[in-house]
Amino acid sequence: MEQLANTAQLSVSAFHRAFKEITADSPMQYLKKIRLTKAKDLMVQESMKAYIAADKVGYESPSQFRREFKRYFGHSPAEMIRGLRAA
Repeated sequence: MEQLANTAQLSVSAFHRAFKEITADSPMQYLKKIRLTKAKDLMVQESMKAYIAADKVGYESPSQFRREFKRYFGHSPAEMIRGLRAA
């Protein structure tokens, strides 16, 4: 965060505030959304297993990934895949 703030020539708190004004998310929330969306794309478009997609986007814990995926998308990775197969 410090490096981004320095690049923008802002304090960390000013950068955080400006980032949230523009994106409506904190930098960490925004990054989480990007990672989860990328993992979902890998699972759907490349038929990648959830734990592999999670690792590719930077999650160290598959259980943490599953929890955050379900919180963000409203269903688990397994439920999403089952739904796609049924369609």
